[in-house]
Amino acid sequence: MKLGVLGGTFNPIHLAHLRLCEELRESLGLERVLLVPAGDPPLKNRDVAPAAHRLEMVRRATASNPALEVDDLELRRAGPSYTVDTLRELSARHSGAELWFLVGADTLRDLESWREPARLFELANFAVATRPGYVAPLRELLPPELARPFRDGPHGLVHASGHELRAVRFTPLEISASEIRRRAASGESIRYLVPDEVREYIAKHRLYSHPPTDRK
Repeated sequence: MKLGVLGGTFNPIHLAHLRLCEELRESLGLERVLLVPAGDPPLKNRDVAPAAHRLEMVRRATASNPALEVDDLELRRAGPSYTVDTLRELSARHSGAELWFLVGADTLRDLESWREPARLFELANFAVATRPGYVAPLRELLPPELARPFRDGPHGLVHASGHELRAVRFTPLEISASEIRRRAASGESIRYLVPDEVREYIAKHRLYSHPPTDRK
């Protein structure tokens, strides 16, 4: 079984998240993609809707697609959410499955700031979502220390553990959660930026009804 894993705050989930799941699922031949909302994201410094609301929005957004599954493991875990802990749990739970962790190119550059970054590639394959025309070699996206255990492979890079690091092109949709929150706070339409089920949920619960504030 080949499983994709997309983590994130999903504050809120929007159409670009869903399109990313669909295109990477198709490109990599994944049977399912697990969406994992973060509970207490340690690197976020912005207003985040309550976890129960974010989880429900992800559930509503994915309900019509049987290839998308929501996993609340980070919300059930006490303390900050670290990807390395999530991948440990998923690899143990889905023993024998081929796990693909989905990230963006910018995220790959920042991996040194994550908990146990070298361990991440021992737990899962990594698929890097890149825009059409993006030509930077994958090795250049990695911090030098993390790049050392990789060798060139037929589809990208291969880690000493045997896991792959592969670039996968996707159709870029210029949608950001921060812009959605700003529009919701100012009473502007967010139709066609999020699924209708999510738009209705945000309106019903008056989420993001106040302008976001920076938390120092």
